Amino acid sequence: MAEVEIHTGHEASTDPFGQRVGIAVGVIGVLLSVVTILGHREHNAAVVRKTEANDQWAYYQAKKIREHNAQIGATLLSALAPDPAKVAAIGARLTEDSQRYAREGEDIRVLAQRLDQESQHSEQRALRLDVGEGFLELGLVMCSLYFLSRKRLFVFLGAAGAVAGTLIGAFGWLS
Repeated sequence: MAEVEIHTGHEASTDPFGQRVGIAVGVIGVLLSVVTILGHREHNAAVVRKTEANDQWAYYQAKKIREHNAQIGATLLSALAPDPAKVAAIGARLTEDSQRYAREGEDIRVLAQRLDQESQHSEQRALRLDVGEGFLELGLVMCSLYFLSRKRLFVFLGAAGAVAGTLIGAFGWLS
């Protein structure tokens, strides 16, 4: 049987600039994927930190309610007790519990505020990474337009967008 040779029209390119543009598009694609993954991870980290902060705020609220209930119990006990000597120990324990809840609540509040700040910082980082991602996408599309138009202007615009996206993404990640 005779061998059949199929010509696809994709011979070695005679456009060396086009080959360099193709390599640049590949590199931009890799950078884009890295910045995209970092942005998604940072968004997830922000959500986790915010959830942890919300849990701490709920715990703080529970401690404050216990503190208030202990204060009310001590006040009612001292006001309604017929014999103050009999209820002095119980009143002292309620007052001590109230003070302990106040101390614990303060520690929880500090932790919750720190987690809130970390969540906000993660969101700011994620925003910078998202902006970097957008510029890298723009650079990728602009460089790809060279293959349709054979106009070098698209490559230079795309390279500028890719450089901007890379820098914004790097600063976002490092911040």
